[in-house]
Amino acid sequence: MSAPTPRTKVAVIGSGNIGTDLMIKVLRFSENLAMGAMVGIDPASDGLARAERLGVPTTSEGVDGLIAMAGFDDIRIVFDATSAKAHLANAEKLSAHGKRLIDLTPAAIGPFVVPAVNVDEHLDAPNVNMVTCGGQATIPIVAAISRVVPVPYAEIVASIASRSAGPGTRANIDEFTETTAHAIETVGGAERGKAVIILNPAEPPLIMRDTVLALVVAPDEAAHDEIRASVGKMVDAVAAYVPGYRLKQAVQIDPVPAGQPVHTLLAGGATAPTHQVSVFLEVEGAAHYLPSYAGNLDIMTSAAVQVAERLARRQEDVR
Repeated sequence: MSAPTPRTKVAVIGSGNIGTDLMIKVLRFSENLAMGAMVGIDPASDGLARAERLGVPTTSEGVDGLIAMAGFDDIRIVFDATSAKAHLANAEKLSAHGKRLIDLTPAAIGPFVVPAVNVDEHLDAPNVNMVTCGGQATIPIVAAISRVVPVPYAEIVASIASRSAGPGTRANIDEFTETTAHAIETVGGAERGKAVIILNPAEPPLIMRDTVLALVVAPDEAAHDEIRASVGKMVDAVAAYVPGYRLKQAVQIDPVPAGQPVHTLLAGGATAPTHQVSVFLEVEGAAHYLPSYAGNLDIMTSAAVQVAERLARRQEDVR
């Protein structure tokens, strides 16, 4: 009987909510990954304390502390759940040691990756970026539509509970909108993209809700059925790794009213759209560490673990 394949060791930088949820997902549910280290800068953080209780090696000295750890050489993949600015410094230090980086910040040093859309295209990239929570929720839908018909313009609105937006999220709001809009184009396939984020102050907190509005060139009614089918398949693909991801109602496809000035939204030379596709989503968190209303954070950590699983399998195939 052959010995089981050893799991790929990973480290998590950032002992806040996102980093701690990543650790819990790896420890409880991963078949291919093992926690090699939890890294923070606050010795009193709950994430580091929880990691110690769970037997995970820890350091409160940031990336320098990680590099100095005895098991550092065995770690192959590093999740960075800090901030865009911090990731720039972290990536510079870790790339020199050949570590694969999964970036959960808006730094976007490496290519954007949305697991249900393009993970297989970037398995050899040393640093991949997980876009944003809104991007992970909505870009698959834009991609599903653009696989069927041209999308001259796509706009997404991500509404998240204010309580689920920590200091890092609030500090990176500008990067959120810019990064998501860019990924709507480069990954989703829209000619022009726009992103809006709403921090909903409602109490009790509401779960994440996302709206995708796409202007499309689809004069043929048969294409409308194809769009609905493509969106349905994509929702199922995302829900396979984010169980709380779902459509709120049927996909709506309506003609663009005559005289509506949609040309103001289009890139120069774009074909005039014939219809608007409206898709309404919600994301309920799995509540592994974060509360269930924090679907915006859960979809990021779930997607990041999905990418790490795929990278780990890829590394085993190469060996």
